[in-house]
Amino acid sequence: MTRRIYEDYAYSGAARAECIWPVPQGNWPSLEGDARAEAAVIGGGYTGLSAALHLAQAGVQVTLLEAKSPGWGASGRNGGFCCIGGDKLGLGAIRKRFGAGAAQAYINAQRDAIDLVAHLLDTHDIDADTHSNGELQLAHHPRIMSDLRAEQEEWAAYGVSATLIERAELAARGMAGTFHGGLHVPLGFALNPGKYASGLADAARNAGVTVHADSPVVHITRTGNGYLLETPTGRLTTQKLILATNGYGTDGLPDWMTGRYLPLQSNILVTRSLNEDEIAAQGWTTDLMAYDSRHLLHYFRLLPDRRFLFGARGNVGASAQGQAAMRARLNRELASMFPAWAGIETPHFWSGLVSLSRDLLPYAGPVGDWDNAWAGMNYHGNGVAMGTWVGARLADMALGRGVELPVHTRTLPRFPFPRLRRSYLHGAMLGYRLKDGPPPKP
Repeated sequence: MTRRIYEDYAYSGAARAECIWPVPQGNWPSLEGDARAEAAVIGGGYTGLSAALHLAQAGVQVTLLEAKSPGWGASGRNGGFCCIGGDKLGLGAIRKRFGAGAAQAYINAQRDAIDLVAHLLDTHDIDADTHSNGELQLAHHPRIMSDLRAEQEEWAAYGVSATLIERAELAARGMAGTFHGGLHVPLGFALNPGKYASGLADAARNAGVTVHADSPVVHITRTGNGYLLETPTGRLTTQKLILATNGYGTDGLPDWMTGRYLPLQSNILVTRSLNEDEIAAQGWTTDLMAYDSRHLLHYFRLLPDRRFLFGARGNVGASAQGQAAMRARLNRELASMFPAWAGIETPHFWSGLVSLSRDLLPYAGPVGDWDNAWAGMNYHGNGVAMGTWVGARLADMALGRGVELPVHTRTLPRFPFPRLRRSYLHGAMLGYRLKDGPPPKP
C-alpha cells in the first residue's frame, strides 16, 4: 500500500504558485506504452538529474521518470544556498559515532559537493546568477557567540579559516539587524535554483538521457534481472534503479522507503525590489547567504535584483489556510528581525518539502537488500550541493565503481510507527520555539 504523509495540497501546484524561480522548460513527453532502459532514475530534482547525467556521460542508456516536470519539487523552489550541510547531527557527533577519519571524509564530501556544482555550472555554461563568498551564521542571542567561537575553532581544525564577527562590527559590514554577532564560513555560494535545475535538465538531455515528465511511478516490481516500473500510461523495464524522490517520496514505493524519510515544510517569502535608500535604511547590504542560530532557523539573502529572500521551516499541516498563516508569521518575523523593512511589500510566498532522517544524516546507498537499486535522500534542507554530489555517487555505485561513504551509506533507520511520524513534528516545533524564544521586538 502506498501513502504520502501530507495532504494533497503539499504536492499540488498551489504550494509553489508564487515561486519566483523559473520552471525548467523542455519537450519531456510522458511515458507511453512499453519501454526499456539500462538504468532508470525516479525523480527529476538535483539528485536524479545529476545521477542520470553522470550515468549517461559514462555511456549508460538512462531513462528518468518525473511525476511533474524536472525541478518542480524542492530543487526548483529552495533558497538557492549551495553550501556545506546535509546533516543536522553535527561534526562532533559524527566524529564520535564514525571516527575522525570518517568525519574528515564527510567534510571533504561537503567541500567536493560545492566544487561539483561549480564545475557543472562552468562545464555546461549554466548562468545561475551566482554570488556570495560562503555563508554567514548569525547569533540570535548573546549566549550563542560562545558556540560560534567553538565552531570557528572546529573549522580551523579542518583547515577552514572562518571569521568571527562581533556585534559591534556587523553594521560596518552591511549586516545590520537584530543579531549579536556572526560567523562567516567561506565555503559555497548562492545561485538561482530554477536556472540551475534547468541547466542540469538540459545537460542530461544533451548527454542522451530520456526524460519523461508527468510520469509518476505508481508501482515497482522486481523481475528476474531487474525492475518493472509502472506509470499511469506506461511501463519501463530496467536493469538498474535509482530512487531520488527525497521529501516527495511515497511510503510503500517500494516498501523499504516507508518511514525512512520525514518531509518537513520549508517556506519562503520574497519582497519586491528594494531601492538603495530602503537598503541603506536597514543596513543590510551584504550579498552573503545568511541564516540565524535558531533551531527553527531563518535563512535569507539579498538577491542580485535587490529583492530580499526570507525563509523558515514550520507549518506541520498542508493547506491553503496553513500557507496563509505561515505567510503572516514570516511577515511578522521579517519585520522583527529587519525593522526598517516592516512595511515593505512581499508579493511572493511559497512552500516545499525538505526531508530528514531519523539519525539526522543524509543517505546514499542501497535500497535494502535489492540488487542493483540505490537511493539518495534526506539532506535536511541543504540539498543543492549535497543532492548533486549524492547523485554523482549513486551513478558511481550503479557503474560498479568502489565508493566508500561511511556516513552516507550506513543502515538507514526507520522512524518508529511510520504512519504517525508527521505527528512527531508538533511536539518538536513547540519545543524548538520554546528553546529559541520569541523573535526580537522591532
